[in-house]
Order: sequence, then structure tokens, then C-alpha cells
Amino acid sequence: MNKITFLGTGTSTGVPELGCTCEVCKSTNQKDKRLRTSALIEIQNKRILIDCGPDFRTQMLNTPFNKIDALLITHEHYDHTGGIDDLRPYCKFGSINIYAQKRVNTILRNRLPYCFETPYPGAPQLKLHDITNNAFVIDNTDITIIPIQLYHGNLPILGYRINNLAYLTDVSHIEQCEINKLRNLDILVIDALREKPHPTHFSIAQAVECANKIGAKEVFFTHISHHFGLHTTIQNTLQQNIHVAYDNLVVAY
Repeated sequence: MNKITFLGTGTSTGVPELGCTCEVCKSTNQKDKRLRTSALIEIQNKRILIDCGPDFRTQMLNTPFNKIDALLITHEHYDHTGGIDDLRPYCKFGSINIYAQKRVNTILRNRLPYCFETPYPGAPQLKLHDITNNAFVIDNTDITIIPIQLYHGNLPILGYRINNLAYLTDVSHIEQCEINKLRNLDILVIDALREKPHPTHFSIAQAVECANKIGAKEVFFTHISHHFGLHTTIQNTLQQNIHVAYDNLVVAY
């Protein structure tokens, strides 16, 4: 059986946000406490990490220490890439393949030259792979990944379809041709930042609308801010197959 572990479900500031005293940030419900967005997919006895933000080390402390077979990067923003250096302990199992758009890999090389251009003993062993919108197979597996072109405001980024699961974060627009690639999903993970509209993220209403167009069996919201509202309150307003994800949630599919 395959499964997804939501390592983090928060926006770039995390929840609670430093210095904030709103009801969400003051909530004692663990489902309202959110590290930066990331997920671990386990499929065909392989482990695929989607994004690796600055909370990665904390997120993995209570996760079994096993090989990471691939890292899929959605885009270059720090809350999705700031933990790449913390992959180094996992290199005990061998080098880690990282898949991202060419633009993103160029930024990573410039941001972390010691990891890619001038490696030294102790640095993580990472292999960057440039990908486009075409499907590809992860090295040393038979797992096919279908990139999904998304727009994060005006920035072209990628979501990913892995068999019958799709992960779409930091999205404010999806073309119909890309929605057509998302038919017959069992699991859809989708950005739902807050109730009010935002220029670079889906609001709750927009995420619901997009999810209904796609028609997945089960939908999980992620990349949630403290303006989203309390987990329990919002969950009670949603249709039966739409769920507010939370940190450490594990879903088998």
C-alpha cells in the first residue's frame, strides 16, 4: 500500500507566526500548528520527498531513517528549498537525485555551491536533474512522474502527479490542459492559503472550485496560513471528501 506523510502544511512563515496573537496562532490544537510545506511519498518501496524546506530536520526527527530515493522540487522559494543541506545524513545511503526545472537548478547551484560545484568531505551528495513538463522516470526505479505546469502568481512552477496522487502547492492558476492531466486521481493535495483571495495562492473557495473540476476521490488542503482559520472550524464547512491536512497526517491510498 502507498502512503503520503504530510511533513509540513504551513505557509512560508509557519503557524504560529512569530509575534502574532490571533486565535489560530494561540490555538492549543496541534492541528493548528504548521511547519513549512513538504510531503513524503512512499510508493513501490521507494521514498520520494516533495520539497525540502527550512523545517526539514525537525520534520524528520520522528520519521524512520531510511533512504530517500528522490527529491522533487516545486520551485526555488526558500520555504521549499531551505533544508537541502540537511539531506546530508541521508547520503549515507548513497547520493540523492533532485529533480527540478532548469531555472530552479541554476538557482540552487548558485545558492549552495559547496553542494554542487565544489563539493568537500561532509557535504551532501546530490545529483541535479533538469526536467521539463514531460514525464520522466526516477533513476533506479520504474516510477514515472508527470510534472504539472502551475502558476504561482506569474512564476511558472511545477506540481507532480505520481500514479494516482497529485501534489499541487503554491498555485494560483492552472490551465485547462494541465487539469486534463489530473483525471482519475485517488488523492489530490492542493494549495489553500486562506479565506481571502491572494495574488499567488488559491484561496479556500478557489481550491474547492479547482478540486471539484479535477474530481479526485479525496482532497487535502496544504500550504495553510494563520489567516485560514481554525482547523476544526474550516473542516466543518467543507464537503465530505475535502480535508484540511495537518502536520504528521499519514494517508494510505
